[in-house]
Amino acid sequence: MNILLTGGAGFIGRWVAKRLLEDGHHLWILDDLSNGREENLKEFREHSGLKHFIKGTILDELLLEELFTAHKFDICYHLGASINVQDSIDDPRTTFNNDTVGTFYILEQCKKYKTKLVFMSTCMVYDRCNDQTGITELHPTKPASPYAGSKVAAENMVLSYYHTYGLPTVVIRPFNTYGPFQKTGGEGGVVAIFINNHLSGKDLHIYGDGTQTRDLLYVEDCARFVVAAGFSDTVNGEIVNAGLGRDIPINDLALFITGDSSRIKHVKHIHPQSEIQKLLCNSDKAKRLLKWEPEVGLEEGIARTTDWIRNGGLK
Repeated sequence: MNILLTGGAGFIGRWVAKRLLEDGHHLWILDDLSNGREENLKEFREHSGLKHFIKGTILDELLLEELFTAHKFDICYHLGASINVQDSIDDPRTTFNNDTVGTFYILEQCKKYKTKLVFMSTCMVYDRCNDQTGITELHPTKPASPYAGSKVAAENMVLSYYHTYGLPTVVIRPFNTYGPFQKTGGEGGVVAIFINNHLSGKDLHIYGDGTQTRDLLYVEDCARFVVAAGFSDTVNGEIVNAGLGRDIPINDLALFITGDSSRIKHVKHIHPQSEIQKLLCNSDKAKRLLKWEPEVGLEEGIARTTDWIRNGGLK
């Protein structure tokens, strides 16, 4: 199939690209490199399936029109987005344009060519979870940051094109994803940051009291989920979660990684209003509709990520 992958030079995008290429598809990657890195795609540069890497933005409607007209994509995996919560608080306009307006531009091209759209959303749209059975897709949403708000708005547009035009679309909400090729600094890489600091002999800094929990999904499991959503009609018009199904307090995560409580420091939270105290995923719908389940446990995933960072990783 001819496939467009936006955000393909990013952390998760890189693994989605790897899987699509291994499965024998023709792949075009569009990324403005505001968050992604061309180095992430280094091993695929000579792959016959990678037709073109385009440095460009999803806000360029003319570029999108040229790409869709020339290649008439069967599937568009739309992962390109502004993902930093603090950036969205400081500059909501950029996040809204990239995450909501950009998604609308993608939708318009998909509608024209009847291209299936897989839209990458986030678990950050959910309200806190108080149930040990985990967050299902029917759980209340609470967009506590402009990032989450922009994703909810885009989700609604994506689903509206399914209901209004019959366009095959699916909204996917992976939980906190980690693994090799995740940046070891900045927002969203708590596992990579903790491991990197541990290996560098630095303290591990935790925002707030550290009792907040996260459901940590290994990136190769996430990529399998993302790809599967594009090749299954059973999820068209649906919202689907993916997570490990086990949450861990950040305090426990830090102690597991460093093994030395004296190296764990608590610091003032930079955006406490956007903190979700408990994130625990219920992936029953993904199991039922996609026959998907996570295969890599937390301990194994952390070991793999540690090895990758210890052996050089990407700075």
